[in-house]
Amino acid sequence: MPTEQDLEQKLQQLKSVIKGLTSVLVAFSGGVDSTFLLKICLDVLGKDKVLAVTAKSATYPERELQDAVMLVGMLGARHKIIESEELDIPGFSDNPPERCYYCKKELFGKLLDIARQEGLNFVVDGSNFDDTADFRPGMRAVRELGVRSPLKESGITKDDIRALSKKMGLPTWDKPSFACLSSRFPYGEKITKEKLNRVARAEEVLRNAGFSQYRVRSHRDIARIEVEPGEMSRFFDRDLREQVAQKIKQAGFSYVTLDLLGYRTGSMNEVLKEGEKAAWIN
Repeated sequence: MPTEQDLEQKLQQLKSVIKGLTSVLVAFSGGVDSTFLLKICLDVLGKDKVLAVTAKSATYPERELQDAVMLVGMLGARHKIIESEELDIPGFSDNPPERCYYCKKELFGKLLDIARQEGLNFVVDGSNFDDTADFRPGMRAVRELGVRSPLKESGITKDDIRALSKKMGLPTWDKPSFACLSSRFPYGEKITKEKLNRVARAEEVLRNAGFSQYRVRSHRDIARIEVEPGEMSRFFDRDLREQVAQKIKQAGFSYVTLDLLGYRTGSMNEVLKEGEKAAWIN
């Protein structure tokens, strides 16, 4: 765990970075990272110099949108919701390894236009320092468009964000990590609105069953469940196991499996070769 001194140094560095930006549009999802970033931007720059923008799309569950609206209201920030339909982006629905690049390029292009219209100097996103360790082709779009990532620039990790968020009383400090629903599909499997809705309904089953961190990875008609290793033993309960399986089948899957390695970010990237990753992160 980070020490208090380390946290304070990183927080001051973050505030210094944000102060230098003068005015910002925050790409706001309502997750742990963007909520913390929005809070600090408001503290440093003030409400008039900050605008939170949330993109509504088929890859973003309605529940997450509702959370984002609630959090913006709690923080007292200006907020704009825009439509961003990733499935209409050429190449996106074919689900290549660089899928996120196309998405971020389109989304941040829209955000930059809004920032110019609003007279804001920069678009900022919630990427943190841990994101440098994973395959994230969307980062190339961030660099190409000049979007700033103050958390990453300040060396702030996910653990740092959670610790600082807890200290500040932000309700997101222990919110489970969430990623775009498109990340639930193997590369090369075509993504459709129907498939996205099926995954969203299946993950809602796990949420309602009380699991803290989870994913339902879609392999055509097979739902591969990932939960935290410490929660796997809950599936030893026959009633729970059968209830979860039945409801996920009702969501549209034919088979339901449990991944014995448990929840982990970017598990769909495990099949990629290093050369494929390097082509998009360098």
